[in-house]
Amino acid sequence: MKLLVATRSQGKQREILRLLAGGSIEVVFPDQAGIYQTQVEDTLELSQSFEANARAKAEYFAKQSGLPTVADDSGLEVLALGGEPGIRSRRWAGARGTEAEVDAANNAMLIHRLAGAPPAKRRARYRCVLVLYRTPRAFPETFQGQCPGIILEEPRGAGGFGYDPLFYSEEIGKSFGEASAEEKDAVSHRGHAFRALRAALEASPHTKQEN
Repeated sequence: MKLLVATRSQGKQREILRLLAGGSIEVVFPDQAGIYQTQVEDTLELSQSFEANARAKAEYFAKQSGLPTVADDSGLEVLALGGEPGIRSRRWAGARGTEAEVDAANNAMLIHRLAGAPPAKRRARYRCVLVLYRTPRAFPETFQGQCPGIILEEPRGAGGFGYDPLFYSEEIGKSFGEASAEEKDAVSHRGHAFRALRAALEASPHTKQEN
């Protein structure tokens, strides 16, 4: 089956291609489906939950393409910051520019906000929520994943994207910036969520009952 994954993030696209590789799912992204970016997309992530944002994106892109569509909304939640940056993870520092420039600004802000904090105040988790529309009018299906970790005092490694160089995973004993793709995918929030999605699609490839 052909599946539209509604993200324009290069980092997410690389991960998703790995996570859905080797099976019966053909992954396409918006540009490949002929859906070019407009200002409408800036209004799709204004809700106050990961699920609502993912649902808005999935519904929009499903209607634009007519394809089975999944959208991801994900982010970092730091306990001592009351769950920030949370749904604002991508836009937290308010920076504009390339993906690398935005990531650098967000990481700098996180280091600043946690300056001097002890390990107990550095507990965090990555969360990912996926919403799938098998057709534009189908019942939305939700899949979730999370990954616990600790925010480091300084970046380690140059791999991954987003907050990965500051996110230390105790499960693999290194930051996501230091981890190989395979190590990160095995424990990451996105890895858990996309494996659940893949299992559902492969177990029941046909369209769910429409509303």
